[in-house]
Amino acid sequence: MYVYNLRLSTTEERTVAMTEPILIVLGTLAGAIFLFAWGRPRADIVAILVLLALMLSQVLTPQESLAGFGDPVVILIAAIFIVGEALVNTGVTQRMGEAVLRVGGGSETKLIALIMMLAGGLGAFMSSSAIVAMFIPVVLAISNKTGLNRKRMLMPLAVAATISGMMTLIASTPNMIIENILRQQGLAQFSFFSWTPFGLAILAVGIAFMLMGRSLLSKQLKSQDAKTDAPSVYDLLYSYGLASHWHRLRVPAGSSLIHCSVAELQELYDRFGVVVVGVERYVNGKANFLPALQELVFDEDDAIFVVIEEEQQALQFIETQQLIKLPRLDDRQRQEALQGFGAAEIMLAPESKLIGKTPSELEFRTRYKANMLAIRHRGEPLTTNLVNQPLDFGDTLLIAGGWEDILRLWEDREDFILLTLPKEYQERLPARKKAPIAVAIVVIMVVVMAFGLIPNSAAALLASLAMIVTGCVKLDKIYQIISWKTVVLIAGLLPLATALTKTGATKMMAHGLVAALGSLGPIAMLVVLFIVTSLVGLFLSNSATAMLTAPVAIQAAQALHVSPQAFAMTVSIACSAAYVTPVSSAVNMLVMEPGGYTFGSYVKVGLPLLLLTMLVTVGLVTVIYPL
Repeated sequence: MYVYNLRLSTTEERTVAMTEPILIVLGTLAGAIFLFAWGRPRADIVAILVLLALMLSQVLTPQESLAGFGDPVVILIAAIFIVGEALVNTGVTQRMGEAVLRVGGGSETKLIALIMMLAGGLGAFMSSSAIVAMFIPVVLAISNKTGLNRKRMLMPLAVAATISGMMTLIASTPNMIIENILRQQGLAQFSFFSWTPFGLAILAVGIAFMLMGRSLLSKQLKSQDAKTDAPSVYDLLYSYGLASHWHRLRVPAGSSLIHCSVAELQELYDRFGVVVVGVERYVNGKANFLPALQELVFDEDDAIFVVIEEEQQALQFIETQQLIKLPRLDDRQRQEALQGFGAAEIMLAPESKLIGKTPSELEFRTRYKANMLAIRHRGEPLTTNLVNQPLDFGDTLLIAGGWEDILRLWEDREDFILLTLPKEYQERLPARKKAPIAVAIVVIMVVVMAFGLIPNSAAALLASLAMIVTGCVKLDKIYQIISWKTVVLIAGLLPLATALTKTGATKMMAHGLVAALGSLGPIAMLVVLFIVTSLVGLFLSNSATAMLTAPVAIQAAQALHVSPQAFAMTVSIACSAAYVTPVSSAVNMLVMEPGGYTFGSYVKVGLPLLLLTMLVTVGLVTVIYPL
């Protein structure tokens, strides 16, 4: 047995024994840090290895080792993934992005400030990675429409999303972990909005810095590279020569199409070559866009979307069916229409049983609930007499229909290979009509958490259940929504914090920290603590950093007889301040490729921001939690 003697700043003599369990725990910790920094194996696998090491060494009992999977913080994190996805599905974030463009116009200064405020505010209630993933297309679209350089727009988005993790209890995993540690130690806990003053102040500083320092990213204001990779539905139509053959027609009173179903239009198809793709129908003054399923019956004042190859045939179809030609949809209406139906490009699989048969023989429209608009056969697009065209291996088919029906073709891998899904598929909002419900659920959840009416994990679970019951999130999608890698990482590392406390390793490290730096005073300790946590965060995930440094910080505060909340909050903010490298957080990685950033881009922006964040944090901590 080794003896580790510490003389604390309070002149109290303490003795901490370096026992075998402490050596095992510290060895496991060192091994975990090495593997995290190395990046192999994956972070969640490292967490499982940590759990097994503590269990097999008998430092922890099996119950203690597996307790992380039932910890309230793990349940809370999983539920928040569902709540965040509901805000995506219902289009809440997309509508906010559209509002930014309307308000900001073509002003780069306004747009950067608005994007950062929006990302920072919305990220207070959902994953910062999800925020960036949702807003990258929005920012790229804004860059395309305004001609502004995406390099100067995407980094502010990443910075604001990172800062959003400092806004509320549920804004980031480290916040929930640290609040959980305080609760477990019986100390005064943070409230739901305890982080908000820090987040708002740092966001304000971040916006000011990005507006003044945007030239660090690029001195060129206008961007010449404004093309996104994924083609649009219009691009697909254009590639087959159909872009000019798309018509929007109203069915007025007296039209022979009224009370006629799509299935009954075969004669018109044969006569005019018309393909009905979708229907625009108004219900209670709101437009609904429906795919043209065979059983769909036309009503008076419906608008139908059709593709007709020949202009003369289009004129004859309009005249004989007493239809009225309507103008094409504007950008917003087109975006709404493509929520209901769209187009995709598929190819016949090598062993497809459809090879050699015609669409007519296959009853393609009835069987697959999709319309075939064109066929590319041996490199040449065919747009007429498709029903009698034998299908051959290597043929690509341009199809239109509801997104769910298009995806069912994708799943039929025996017959089809999906070649191209347009960008509109990625931008679709499966539950766009339920945005008010999703917003109401989030507001209620926040109020319940803020007033502590029920435990936070219960509030989040109820909110996620409400999102599922109301259809804001599909039940069969929830297991795809939750980031199980994150859940396993947290659940597997929580026992390490338990082992550090149980063996006395946390107390030993805290006493060592106090012995080395206690004489400098609590403010200097906060500065050092922030810097150390930030450095550890360069190599570990912010969740792992929080679980490893927060217990030591809290113990150090207790040894110094100062506010544990001040030290805990400093660690929490430092865990989220991952600006400096592209690998510091998923947020940084997400914008690296579309923004064209290098490692140096993050260092130039991140180091000054990290220093400013530290100054704001330490200054506010000493005011809100007097030392």
